[in-house]
Amino acid sequence: MFGKMKDYLVKELQDLKDQNLYKYERIIESPQSAEVLVKGKKVLNFCANNYLGLSSNPELIEAAHKEIDHRGYGLSSVRFICGTQDIHKELEKKLAEFLGMEDAILFSSCFDANGAAFEPLFTHDDAIITDALNHASIIDGIRLCKAQRWVYKHSDMRDVEEQDPSTGKNLKGLERCLKEAVAANCRFKVIATDSVFSMDGDIAKLRDICDLADKYDALVMIDESHSSGFMGKHGRGTHEYYDVMDRVDIITTTFGKALGGASGGCIASHKPIVDWMRNKARPYLFSNTVPPSVVGATLKCLEILTKTTALRDKLEANTKRFRKEMTEAGFDIIPGEHPITPIMFGKYENCSELAVKFANRMLEEGVYVTPFSYPVVPKGKDRIRVQISASHSDENLTTAIEAFKKIGRELNMIK
Repeated sequence: MFGKMKDYLVKELQDLKDQNLYKYERIIESPQSAEVLVKGKKVLNFCANNYLGLSSNPELIEAAHKEIDHRGYGLSSVRFICGTQDIHKELEKKLAEFLGMEDAILFSSCFDANGAAFEPLFTHDDAIITDALNHASIIDGIRLCKAQRWVYKHSDMRDVEEQDPSTGKNLKGLERCLKEAVAANCRFKVIATDSVFSMDGDIAKLRDICDLADKYDALVMIDESHSSGFMGKHGRGTHEYYDVMDRVDIITTTFGKALGGASGGCIASHKPIVDWMRNKARPYLFSNTVPPSVVGATLKCLEILTKTTALRDKLEANTKRFRKEMTEAGFDIIPGEHPITPIMFGKYENCSELAVKFANRMLEEGVYVTPFSYPVVPKGKDRIRVQISASHSDENLTTAIEAFKKIGRELNMIK
């Protein structure tokens, strides 16, 4: 039975390899940190979402061990049957306070949170208006919902319709989409967006989005996965960064990046929305409870972040230095202030092959970075996405920058 499929898959996989699009996984033989062990060699890690350097933090590890000792390895159940412990309710309360919302509900991942965010709330009478570059989990969550859909050109707030040069498709600005949803007499309207877009590191225009939401009576939903813990004055997220904490209706986020780097996620929102999710969200009702170790470590993480902004401040300083020196060196970098720093290869011939070659050479120089190509990014938009962490020392940054310069000159990318 597998014969025909095997022949097809083998050919397609070889095609990916021939185009330098096959995703190879490098094996890390150590805890996640600023330095990791790859094939027995210690290298600097510049491609993890370990923004605050908490993935192997001793306090978080101790908190995880404590909850395993006190409350076991796992609950073997979903929440509403017999899978809710006191620490789950405590974490939901702390998350709601940290994010500035009324309540929160836990999921096994933010992918599941986004998968649950739309279907319970919106029907064919409603409108979901989504940014063209939203994360795959938001796209999949919307697919599970029967609501009418509008896609607006990335971060375009205008009342226009024009061709997107990166895709060739005609896309509308956000205000045009909202006007059409109003004309369609939709009952509820929600604007859904990543707060930080993971491939480019650019930040959604939340003030403008909230202004348009007010104008057209729409809800605002944001995925804060790449901002929770370090964006904003106290690290609460982009809604704090833009001073719109009281104007966002639904927040999804992950514990798998800045907040400890393990797994788990949540939806934080108005209490009636969270209560509805507890009764209707399928990824919550039919998936096991977040394990006690993850809950305990995430609670410790929130405790650390509410006591001090030192890690957030160090991350900001590291990001500014790296972006400044890499730009001055002549690399093509998407401007911004987020720790995601994309080094672009699209203007060079054979950009996919060049990005792979560059990353391999960087590893030889002791710096671990990852190339991104189609379909993760559009064709011709190949890049190495550098991830800055608070755990990177000044010496680590110097080593990485000098390695980039050396290989950039070798491959005739910079002078």
